[in-house]
Amino acid sequence: MPGILSVSSIVLPHWCTTSRRVVRMAAAHTPIAGVSFEAVTIKPPSHPTYDLKGIIKLALAEDAGNRGDVTCMATIPFDMEVEAHFLAKEDGIIAGIALSEMVFQEVDPSLKVEWSRKDGDYVRKGLQFGKVYGRAHSIVVAERIALNFMQRMSGIATLTKAMADAAQPAYILETRKTAPGLRLVDKWAVLIGGGRNHRLGLFDMVLIKDNHISIAGGISNALRSVDQYLERENLQMEVEVETRTHEEVKEVLQYASQTKTSLTRIMLDNMVVPLPNGDVDVSMLKEAVELINGKFETEASGNVTLETVHKIGQSGVTYISSGALTHSVKALDISLKIDTELALEVGRRTKRA
Repeated sequence: MPGILSVSSIVLPHWCTTSRRVVRMAAAHTPIAGVSFEAVTIKPPSHPTYDLKGIIKLALAEDAGNRGDVTCMATIPFDMEVEAHFLAKEDGIIAGIALSEMVFQEVDPSLKVEWSRKDGDYVRKGLQFGKVYGRAHSIVVAERIALNFMQRMSGIATLTKAMADAAQPAYILETRKTAPGLRLVDKWAVLIGGGRNHRLGLFDMVLIKDNHISIAGGISNALRSVDQYLERENLQMEVEVETRTHEEVKEVLQYASQTKTSLTRIMLDNMVVPLPNGDVDVSMLKEAVELINGKFETEASGNVTLETVHKIGQSGVTYISSGALTHSVKALDISLKIDTELALEVGRRTKRA
């Protein structure tokens, strides 16, 4: 690009190439705002050991391997600066804006990013909703990792938004069925989409499931063991127990009526019965909710889809959990283009913009 506006001495990131000092040539451009995390409207869940920056570094390192981006080194002059635009190629809820900024900052802190949308906003196909300006080499190196995070998170947020709206007045939850290593990222996307988080892991909530019950010798034994453990360890946390039949619900209620317990929620698992015509029968679920009668929070799980969630939400349950929000995510199609006119032309030709 013609014209030298400023000269500064820099060291390229290690995943771009081997460290070397170069002279930067900044071409004329429209000034844009610097990266700021003050605009993060929906923060990630709090986790005691999760290293979000470490996940970003790992993603960049696996891409760079032991040589860095050989294509960039072969084709892009180190002193060239460009402006690239984020382009939505389908309708959906955008998520991962804050995380993508972290990626660009990790690759090259001199990059400048500006957005016309924020996490949780709706975008339409063909919309340019953000741009990044700076060293071309750095932008191209960061591009794929930033988009991978953003596309996955946006896909989760888009489905979550649809299910959360349909589930009302119940609240939609995800589960622990997240991509390994991306637990916080996936759950962050659920929050951005308007859902709520279930437990983050094995440490922040007691969830007594069928295998625990079988090993403990029944629901009452499992609940008693949990209550004793929490008292012994002087711990206070939410406790949920899974039930699969009305008999199990009654046993839980009987135990709770006779014993001081830390139980806060009863899961009603697979009480939504699929019908041959594609509909679902929620009568068993409704009866269970009536049995509990507000004594505890309730959570429906099993056979939860975008088509069934509204009917389940009308049953009176407090929460509806769906593993599909994160384990069957369809990424939202987003690209980062320097030649946006050509990208839009191609997109129109392929009906993707």
